[in-house]
Order: sequence, then C-alpha cells, then structure tokens
Amino acid sequence: MKKHAIIPIFIPHQGCPNDCVFCNQKTITARQPDVTDDEIKNTIETWLSTLTSRPGIETIEIAFFGGSFTGIPLKQQSRYLSLASAYKQQGLVQKIHLSTRPDYINEEILDNLKFWSVDVIELGVQSFDDRVLKASGRGHDSQTVYRACSLIQDYGFELGIQLMIGLPEDSLRSCLYSARETVKIGPSSARLYPTIVIEDTRLMDMYRQGIYTPLSLEDAVETTKEMYKILTDAGIKILRVGLKSSDLIQENGKIQGHTFHPAFRQLVEGAISREKMQTLLTDALPSPDCSETVTFVSNDRWFSNLIGHKGCNKAYFASAYPRLNILWRTTGPLPDGQIGISVAGKPGLMVK
Repeated sequence: MKKHAIIPIFIPHQGCPNDCVFCNQKTITARQPDVTDDEIKNTIETWLSTLTSRPGIETIEIAFFGGSFTGIPLKQQSRYLSLASAYKQQGLVQKIHLSTRPDYINEEILDNLKFWSVDVIELGVQSFDDRVLKASGRGHDSQTVYRACSLIQDYGFELGIQLMIGLPEDSLRSCLYSARETVKIGPSSARLYPTIVIEDTRLMDMYRQGIYTPLSLEDAVETTKEMYKILTDAGIKILRVGLKSSDLIQENGKIQGHTFHPAFRQLVEGAISREKMQTLLTDALPSPDCSETVTFVSNDRWFSNLIGHKGCNKAYFASAYPRLNILWRTTGPLPDGQIGISVAGKPGLMVK
C-alpha cells in the first residue's frame, strides 16, 4: 500500500537562464504563462480531495517541479512557498519539496526556504565530472556542486541528487565516479536519468552533425544498473530511473525523445534481478547442467522485475538452463529488490 503521496506543482523552467545542451524547456516555456496562485491552490485542493480519503497514506508532499526553483526572484519564491506552507501549517500536508540547480544555492536562499518550512531540496547535479559538465553546457563546475550539497545538509534539509547517464564526454568510468561521489555526500534520495536526445536542443544538433553519439539502450541499462547498485548498497533511495513518457510529449502528442524507452526502470531492475538469480543458481546447484526443479521468488511489487521486461528473464534462464524446471512465485516477507531461490528436496530459501 502506498504510504507517500506527492502533489506536483509544475513551474515551467522558471528561474533558469542557462542553456544546457540536452534541455529544450526554453522553447516550451516561451509558449507558457507563469503559474498563478489560484492554479497552485486549485492543484493542491484537487489532489487533497482524493488523497485524504485514501487509507494508509502517511505523508503528503507538495513538490515544485519543472524549473530551477531557487533561480526565481526571491519574492516570487516566497509567494509560491507561502501557499504551500499554509497547507503544511494546517497539517494537511507534511512536506514541501523543490528542485533546483547547484549554482542557485546560497545562505540567503536557504534562509528563505527554511523560513517557509521547506523539507526537501533536489539538486540537478547530472555529473561530478568537470569535463562532462563543461561539454553539457551546465555553466558551473563540480566544486559548485560540492558547496551546494554541503550548505543544504548544514541547514538540515533533506538532500536529493539527480544524475544523468550518457552526456557528452561521459563514460562508464565517469558515471560510476559520479555515483561514488554521491555516496560520499550521503543524500537521502537520488534519481537516475539516461540522456534523451530531444528536438529543439543543441544536443539534437550535435547528434545530427555526428558530434554526439547517444548510448545504445544496452549500454544505458548496463551503466545505470551499476550506478543503481552503488547507490542502493549505500542506503540511498532511488526515486526514479528514467523519464516518464508524459515528460516528453509534444503538442501533437508524439514522443519527442529519440532515445526514450517507456520501461527503462524495469529494464534496469530486471537486469539487476538477473544478476542475482544467476548467482543464486550457481550457489544452489551442484552443476549448471543438472536436472532440478528450482523456484525463484520475490514479493508482489518486485515480481515484474523478477521475470523481466516482457518476460526476458524467464526466456533467458529457460534457454541457458534447458534441463531445469524453473518456477516463478511471489512471497510476502521479502523486501523490494531481494530474490530467493529454493531447490526441490532441499530445505530453506537462499536469498540475495
């Protein structure tokens, strides 16, 4: 049962004069008016009217997405936050959440966020590699990232870090470096986004000119998988892996991301599951060509990752171990991400 609900307030790319190579939000924002106070109130009230009647929800969070929130003029930030803070003071919501850039964090900004009872600040870090930041047109270096993270944590906010995979000048090595640096900083959460080549961006121009080559789907999954493992092994919660299709819809209803996959998170978590199952099989069987009945198990929520996207894990193990009778089951006690194996005639369940 879902215990945490988010009320999303989209501030369309306000506050960011920068022009990152992968971003087309200036083109979109030029056609969009500012969000009004009434629109924010109506959004919150509409969500609350359904969320408050749902059983089991313990935390409701108002989250400002879509722009570099702290790049907005301070007076406008305060106006938006005062609306959210009023609901928090009434006990109708429990948290206020926003996203921004590392170069829009300083003491004055954080003092104001603290005044309005903000809880969570997510930073669009993208990479800790200075070569990648420069090639991507981020407009700041890695030292700006470290300073912003330190300030946010010193003020007592919950910190989230967003990383991108496959940016210009990126590599598996630099992506893993970014994941490890994230662990050193110790945020409470992270998001992992493979780079999507979007229309009306400099990155699309670079792609068409042959200057930039996007990662293949296989390489993007492999790199993200390794980053995911580094972060989760350190106890960092992964809020999202990959963009939603709704983030990439044009006015004509078409997906504008040329390297987008709608089930990217399942591909990554399915690949992690396959690794675990392979290890469990190796440990549980006397030889790879033996004939046994084995059962893989996970909880209900993880089962789609156990069998893999479109059943790819089931197909893989059926092909790799044709003499095994493999069963696929769910069980309640296992936490998300943990997989168990049992072998017919042998007591107990091996888990990984």
